[in-house]
Amino acid sequence: MRLLLIEDDDRIAGPLTEGLGRYGFTVDHVRTGTDGLSDTTAAPDLVLLDLGLPDMDGLDVCRSLRARSAVPIIMITARGEEADRIVGLELGADDYLAKPFGVRELIARIRAVTRRAGAPAYTPAEPSERPGPHQATSGAQALGPLALNRRTREVHLNGRQVALTPREFDLLAFLANDPGTVYSRQRIMDTVWDPHFFGPTKTLDAHVAALRRKLGDPRWITTARGVGFRLTVPGEPAASEAAG
Repeated sequence: MRLLLIEDDDRIAGPLTEGLGRYGFTVDHVRTGTDGLSDTTAAPDLVLLDLGLPDMDGLDVCRSLRARSAVPIIMITARGEEADRIVGLELGADDYLAKPFGVRELIARIRAVTRRAGAPAYTPAEPSERPGPHQATSGAQALGPLALNRRTREVHLNGRQVALTPREFDLLAFLANDPGTVYSRQRIMDTVWDPHFFGPTKTLDAHVAALRRKLGDPRWITTARGVGFRLTVPGEPAASEAAG
């Protein structure tokens, strides 16, 4: 399936092109609205359109594309306000994906849009899978008063179940793979979220804060300033202290 990506930020376009390529998509990348509207040798099956382009507003690009073609259009942008979404959809966009997002979510949107457009169902290739945060250690794990079960995806603290979102569980399970080890922010994002996650890493801080709150003690997840995070059992000495 051939995609046209209209995105001026190479920090987003490069990893996005690579990530989609791993799933079998062919991506043609242009950096301006003018180039996106120019005739190409191979018409795309779908357009991924950023709104903040250097030469013209992405909404104008959407309007021009829709005036001459029925090609499906997915807007990918940092503009997440309801008014922007409404305008984009009214101008003819088929879907609107606000940053941050992961490549898997984008692929799901691509499949949904192509189904609605009546195109043949596209099944992306599956890349080689990296071990997920729940695969490194199977079954139940006890860390002081904290019990974590990867099979049932349940967490208990002092015998009482702790209700976690799927992402919070994945984050906790990943840190629990090797308690006391400092994991870098980037490694956590690559493993728990997606190696092609497009958006600020503040989402990691939000999930760490939520876990600390639900576990009732911020010492469960400690910050290694400038590096990342580690899981510790409150009241137990750190590994370096125990070794000394």
